[in-house]
Amino acid sequence: MDLLAFVMNLVLGALLGTLGGLFGIGGGLIAIPALGVLFGLDQQLAQGTALVMVVPNVLLALWRYHQRNRIDPRYATLLATSSFGFAWLASLFAVRVDSESMRLAFVGFLLALAAYNFARMFMAKAAHASAELRQPWPWLGALGGVAGTAGGLFGVGGAVIATPVLTSVFGTSQVMAQGLSLALAAPSTAVTLATYGLHHHVNWAMGLPLALGGLLSISWGVRLAHALPERVLRSLFCVFLLLCAVMLSLK
Repeated sequence: MDLLAFVMNLVLGALLGTLGGLFGIGGGLIAIPALGVLFGLDQQLAQGTALVMVVPNVLLALWRYHQRNRIDPRYATLLATSSFGFAWLASLFAVRVDSESMRLAFVGFLLALAAYNFARMFMAKAAHASAELRQPWPWLGALGGVAGTAGGLFGVGGAVIATPVLTSVFGTSQVMAQGLSLALAAPSTAVTLATYGLHHHVNWAMGLPLALGGLLSISWGVRLAHALPERVLRSLFCVFLLLCAVMLSLK
């Protein structure tokens, strides 16, 4: 890789890292369509390469969120352990699916998430957010399994599923939900990256400068997330999901 390509990937990683910190998703959702559209990578290669950036970004963002809002270790441990096994099994399946089918499935996944988030904002009355869970905390294990499966299939750690479910079903604040989602995503993204790497679906030369750029900028996104009003943050998250789906559909 020449110097110009390295710098371009570094800058792209910084942009994606900021978005990852803002929404608590590690930057993977936007990295995957960006790598597919801008660089022509097939779906699995884009997902695997994005994970090189996502894994360290998730770990750093998790630490930053925990510094500002303490994450309950019971909740985080249950989400992390339940997501790990399901992510591993789903990633073994994902590396064997043809690229075009995987791309279309990913677009459908993003559209479903966007529709769900828009419906929550405009059709349902929002419940009062609390530091205490509205449902018994062992149910977090089921959420971890579902989110881990999505993370293993699509390489996005399941945080995009966990965040809206935590706010709507479990009654957490948006910031608390994003912190717990990062705790869920940390082990599942790591095992998914290992699986994709072993099956040669990772461009390490591209992924490493993306990861470096993301690490340099993700803290900016976390600070911005804590500065924005809750409704604004949720609205931006919905628009973000829809934009990602449109980008990948245009490939």
